[in-house]
Amino acid sequence: MNMQPEAKLISIQDNRAKIIEMLAELVLLPRVNALKWSAITKQTPNIKIGYPGQHLASLITGMAGERTGARGNDLIDGSEVKSCSRIDQLDSCKDCEASVARSEDVCSVCASTNIIRRDDSKWLFTIRNEADLKVLLEDVNRVVLLIGDYPSFIEGDYNTLRFQAFEIWTHSPRNKRFCELMSNYYQKIYSAHKAKRPDKTPAPKNFWPFSYQFYLCNPIPTFVCLVKNASTHPEINITYYVEPATDRTNLESARMPADLLTELEMNMILEKASKADIQRCLKKEINLAELSLEEKKQSFDFIDETLRNYLPLRDTDHISVAKTAYSRRTTTL
Repeated sequence: MNMQPEAKLISIQDNRAKIIEMLAELVLLPRVNALKWSAITKQTPNIKIGYPGQHLASLITGMAGERTGARGNDLIDGSEVKSCSRIDQLDSCKDCEASVARSEDVCSVCASTNIIRRDDSKWLFTIRNEADLKVLLEDVNRVVLLIGDYPSFIEGDYNTLRFQAFEIWTHSPRNKRFCELMSNYYQKIYSAHKAKRPDKTPAPKNFWPFSYQFYLCNPIPTFVCLVKNASTHPEINITYYVEPATDRTNLESARMPADLLTELEMNMILEKASKADIQRCLKKEINLAELSLEEKKQSFDFIDETLRNYLPLRDTDHISVAKTAYSRRTTTL
């Protein structure tokens, strides 16, 4: 099946201009004001991205919603929209465990500068019965994933923001691992835990941005926007955008970094993939046989969809408590 949006349902035009205007009015300017008041009230400035995310998804895809809030289709073509934000997450003091705002450099309780900066927001998929699973994997044709984060988080730059969109087409063979992941969650995790503890409701499926499983699902990047001087005078720059009517079938999926692989997974690729397929993903032609695992990882430019086919889904029969480390990786082409 191809990944072609229904052109007849695309009703929003002049999308780039509208995206910039919407981000400024509904996300960035309210955030600037919230940061100002947060310094006074000591309340969180975090502006939830849920409903602004719905607006952003409509402008990116050119498709209107159905005015149903959380009860119906997110987009008129039946697409599901999921949003998460790693912007202005509440941090904590490593010494006294008190909460620390992202804008604070010192703990207000103990004056420590030993702050744990959080970057663990993720997409949540609630699947509580077979009907929910069917809706997600059969009735929904496209899942639009939105994320707001800091591209230079590791450097402590919280004044530059990034907004991205990815698409997963549940009926496309390219995104079949997403369907397998969600099915395994419901059958092996949710149902198994529910059978043991009928009075307890297991947590939703955590789908971690930029994780091993994220890349294995071959999400298609469709939008990247950088915002500089975000805390004072936001400057919005759309750096990548796939027009709403564009067929996604031949667009490259987000590039999977080789440093996510274990030694076993690296060996799976080297043992099963053809030399030509491996060489195509290397930075330069090189013999990998005598290299260490880290050297092998550094030799790859990225792991493409062909090589990903040799990799297992990993940890799909139990709830993982490990949090995915933040990545600055650029996921566009």
